[in-house]
Amino acid sequence: MKYCLSLICGLLLSSLAYSQADTTQKFDPSTRNSAVQEKKPYVIMISIDGFRYDYAERHNAEHLKALGEAGVHATSMIPSYPSITFPNHYTLVTGLYPAHHGLVQNYFYDRNFKASYSYKSKTATEGKWYGGIPLWVLAERQQMLSASSYWVGSEADVQGQYPTYYYKYNEQIGINDRIQTVVNWLKQPAERRPHLITFYFPEVDHQGHKYGPDAPETDKAVHFVDSAIYELTKAVKTTGLDVNFVVVSDHGMTNVNREHTPVTPSIALDTTKFIRADEGELIHLYAKKPEYIQPAYDEIKAQAKGYQVYLRSDIPAAWHYGAKDDWHNRIGDILLVANWPTAFNNYKGKLNPGAHGYDPAVVKDMHAIFYAWGPNFKKNLTIPAFKNVDIYPMIVALLGLENKDKIDGTNELADKVLANKK
Repeated sequence: MKYCLSLICGLLLSSLAYSQADTTQKFDPSTRNSAVQEKKPYVIMISIDGFRYDYAERHNAEHLKALGEAGVHATSMIPSYPSITFPNHYTLVTGLYPAHHGLVQNYFYDRNFKASYSYKSKTATEGKWYGGIPLWVLAERQQMLSASSYWVGSEADVQGQYPTYYYKYNEQIGINDRIQTVVNWLKQPAERRPHLITFYFPEVDHQGHKYGPDAPETDKAVHFVDSAIYELTKAVKTTGLDVNFVVVSDHGMTNVNREHTPVTPSIALDTTKFIRADEGELIHLYAKKPEYIQPAYDEIKAQAKGYQVYLRSDIPAAWHYGAKDDWHNRIGDILLVANWPTAFNNYKGKLNPGAHGYDPAVVKDMHAIFYAWGPNFKKNLTIPAFKNVDIYPMIVALLGLENKDKIDGTNELADKVLANKK
């Protein structure tokens, strides 16, 4: 009887959780493509979270390899520092380094707002957190419709603008339904049809963290996504539209040494003096009073073993992450950076076997992927590694949009891969 009651309660709780999950499409019925924009290309930009640069070969993602080889693919794509999910997803759609667009970690503190950001918080959809002009905002402002089947920032009112069509993040919506949604978008009348669609897969990152990059579970996740992308391309063909595809990832994944973790100095854990934003591979310390900074830095520096410690003013320039780059006042006064392949562990339980967040200039495992194919891309082209800030200007050029805002990306990628570029 106890088992039956527990089972019934479990089913009721599951049903309640499902009923409370928001699976409804959000859309603006008032927007229209302009006559000029109706003639522009279509692009579906797909991100596979945590898909390392060598996963397609290592795990034999046959569909992705074939599609990419017929179009354009890079030996790797270099994430921005830190190689973390939210910062890099937003870099891909703004062309700005994390300290420039404001999402400096998945968790951080904003001195101006006197508030903390967490990607898990309901307040993460407030537009105030998001700098730059994401692709969908740029498109909508120029009367080109956009849609999002999940992407960092797409649920936020960035400068008062959303994609015309979008969903709140919800992993309960199955892949077949998500594919059908894309088809439905592309079957809209020309004036209501999105030309920019973003699409996100979380599965590979989930399994890579939980089991490690070489585990059978990660292999299975790679094949799931590989098959899903193939099914998506087949489904899109039924619309009769000639659509471009861009497949990227935010970062890679590496095996973590879980037996030897750096010891976090007690001063870094002192909540009376510091606010701590802890990612494991990287810790930001925000001083509650300026006079706490130097003594704490000196103490941490003296104890540093297995990690590097920096003052905000001394962070390596190559990271574009220090005081001079901190456009939104969100970089910690002190940074603790774990040496690869270790990570800090200031929470209960053992570290996951897979991790990211390290310097991609030093740790190749952090590198991501780039595949692209379609009518506006060159054929049978392999290009060397490039920085992910160049994705934004490439998509802007592909869609024929105009960007007048300052970005960190260049047109180098667009010039190499777009068919109409020399």
